[in-house]
Amino acid sequence: MSAHEILRLYDYWRSSACYRVRIALNLKGLPYESRPIHLLKDGGEQHSAAYREVNPQEAVPTLVDGARAIRQSLAIIEYLDEAYDGEMKLLPANARGRARARGLAMLVACDIHPLNNLRVMQFLEREWGTPQAQRERWTRHWMEEGFRAFEALLADHPSTGAYCEGDAPTLADICLIPQVYSANRSGVDMAPFPIIRRINEQCLALPAFDAARPERQPDAP
Repeated sequence: MSAHEILRLYDYWRSSACYRVRIALNLKGLPYESRPIHLLKDGGEQHSAAYREVNPQEAVPTLVDGARAIRQSLAIIEYLDEAYDGEMKLLPANARGRARARGLAMLVACDIHPLNNLRVMQFLEREWGTPQAQRERWTRHWMEEGFRAFEALLADHPSTGAYCEGDAPTLADICLIPQVYSANRSGVDMAPFPIIRRINEQCLALPAFDAARPERQPDAP
């Protein structure tokens, strides 16, 4: 399928999940219109009645393609890969490679990221009065735990190449790079993870990843 109209992405510049989708859109060479949803302004624009009609989960990203709305970053990325030929495929051609790329992506998207996202931090502060220093320690702990596993999976597999799975970026890299950005913001010591650091540098040298950086987005302060 080729794009019949401009894709719309409900986006927030510093959201890791949105960052993933921006990378995917850029790798596919698909033009899109950014619709910023500020997650902090006025208590969070994602909680507005207007946006709740777009995404009842009150979360970003949401991709709108014509009359179709797709939610959840991994589902959006796989939709883009299946629905549009684009400039490249985001998942490997063989079943084993696809399974490994998905597994690495889910390690980030299902095990690391959910424990550290904004609503969890807000809940810890609002409901239990958890001090900022303790919230930051929580964040670093779960990122470090996840990265230890991710690094081991990269080190102990013959198909780790220039990227997580082979010599072209895949869904795994799309998820990893935003998580490294979050880790750097949170003060995680990345020294114990040399393969992750190498792949992060390799990816950020690519125009598709570079253009997706949070600080390059139109709603970045």
